[in-house]
Amino acid sequence: MITKNLFLQGIYHFQGLGLEKPMPLHSELSHYVPDGVVNQALYFRGGNSSSELIAVVLMRNGVPMRYFPIGAKSDVHVPLRVVEDIDGGSVIELYLAAPEGLTGSVVIDLGMVEH
Repeated sequence: MITKNLFLQGIYHFQGLGLEKPMPLHSELSHYVPDGVVNQALYFRGGNSSSELIAVVLMRNGVPMRYFPIGAKSDVHVPLRVVEDIDGGSVIELYLAAPEGLTGSVVIDLGMVEH
């Protein structure tokens, strides 16, 4: 079985629309899982430069799959112990939820494997 490591990562500026209104953060934080392949998210690391709580939301086909809250001026590392298979044909994206009008930068590192 051939495996391929994948990462959605970078540093992105944001302006919040509300904690209840997750928004796409950047087109670079989207991945199409090829047909015939299984994807698994293994860990998430994130950092928040703003003065309030934010959440990064892992979306699968437009539906929230995981929420990763990041405290004010803080960081988080979440090794995913419950790993779900994400079937080929799915779209994985990272969205951001932040209080309305809040600005800041977020550091993103989502590690995945495909086989």
